[in-house]
Amino acid sequence: MSHNYLECTFILLSIRYDLFIKLIVKVIGFIIWRLKSLEAYYYQHRAMLDAEEVGEELSVNFTSKVNKETVLGDNVNFNGLRIRGRGPVKIGNNFHSGPDCRILTRNHNYEGEKIPYDNSFVEKEVKIEDNVWLGAEVTILPGVTVEEGAIVQAGSVVVDDSQNV
Repeated sequence: MSHNYLECTFILLSIRYDLFIKLIVKVIGFIIWRLKSLEAYYYQHRAMLDAEEVGEELSVNFTSKVNKETVLGDNVNFNGLRIRGRGPVKIGNNFHSGPDCRILTRNHNYEGEKIPYDNSFVEKEVKIEDNVWLGAEVTILPGVTVEEGAIVQAGSVVVDDSQNV
């Protein structure tokens, strides 16, 4: 065999290997994209099954959880919102949450028989009115009403009713 023939074969194999690697990377990317789509599909349908009532155009893009006492309006978008506790939650129309948001409906009973709290819990309703946007990592505590049009800054802890400005 000639020296040129071996060089040509090596070059062709290198080119084919590069194409093969590029194909594998594209296939893996596609699989990851499909898995993320399936995850979003799962959480959206989980929310639809778990909530008491769901309006039109629910969009759940990341891990999200609602309870059986949740009522969702139209055009609700979750990007990673978890409702903790069994208390009622009402979310109005045109709602958007950033990632890693929490709505708490249950708290320890700090007015119970033991200090600082006993083994009982207090459930309180949370209301979020229309056209509300929660930034990333917002926590809403039990008993709070977030009024229409509110934009809650990322990282906030909402402890009292919001005022519409």
